[in-house]
Amino acid sequence: MTTKDYRVPTIMKQGKVAPWLYVGPALLIMAGIIVYPAFNTFLLSFKNADATQSAATACVAGESCWGVLENFRYALTSPIMLSAFRNNLLWMILMVGGTVGMGLLIAVLTDRVKYEALAKALIFMPMAISFVGAGIIWKFVYTYGTGQVQIGMLNAIITSLGAEPVSWLSEPAINNFALIIVGVWMWTGFCMTILSASLKSVPTEILEAARVDGATEWRVFWKIMVPIIMPTIAVVVTTMVINVLKIFDIVYVMTGGNFGTEVIANRMYGEMYVSHQSGRSAAIAVVLILLTIPFMIWNVRRFREQEAIR
Repeated sequence: MTTKDYRVPTIMKQGKVAPWLYVGPALLIMAGIIVYPAFNTFLLSFKNADATQSAATACVAGESCWGVLENFRYALTSPIMLSAFRNNLLWMILMVGGTVGMGLLIAVLTDRVKYEALAKALIFMPMAISFVGAGIIWKFVYTYGTGQVQIGMLNAIITSLGAEPVSWLSEPAINNFALIIVGVWMWTGFCMTILSASLKSVPTEILEAARVDGATEWRVFWKIMVPIIMPTIAVVVTTMVINVLKIFDIVYVMTGGNFGTEVIANRMYGEMYVSHQSGRSAAIAVVLILLTIPFMIWNVRRFREQEAIR
């Protein structure tokens, strides 16, 4: 007669310590490259330009002063920052709406053609280009010349039709829209890919039943497809909002924030490396983080709700 082995398996003996040994190196790396820099940036936002004294020393006589929060006064109330906030809001409305709307439209249309893979590859191709590279490419497209010969593609087309060339990047009435077009051109492929994958998961039985009952394609799209993929749309929208809040490369390469195109991230860079105001730059970074956090939390919650449904 054999005796049973009642020894506890090795995996059960590991207890509560072993899991921390596995994730410990990752946590240390995150603490070193994320947590510590974030905490140091927060402390730096209360310092003056050279980070040696309190920001209160930067107060100018005759002007309102927030004491140690003086850098935040600049970050929230200065004219150039107010302009940056307005431009970021414009980016958020037009670029998020443009990329998600165009991405959804293209995802629906390409799903009905034989060359779907080729069409999607062409739309997604700009994502393979760096933001700096895209900025340089479109800067050549928008190039404005004072002479008769226009080397910018867009102005060359306009002048060939008998119209006057346009200074796309230095005209305040249109330059922000010109930059947003570049962002939409780059990110539409990303939105298309995510939304297309979500559309593939819509049960075909429901769509066929609706069409048999006499529903038009327009009603099928708005009444069936969109409600089913709405969680994915919400995730894509919040992801794009976060990307827009951090927009930097396109503006820096194409206009440098001049001519009324300043955005928050570019102003943060300018304060640090051009004006050498490290305290102000840190304060702008803190504001940018605070603006981003609510959308990140909502994104995570939506993701958890979607996983719970599955």
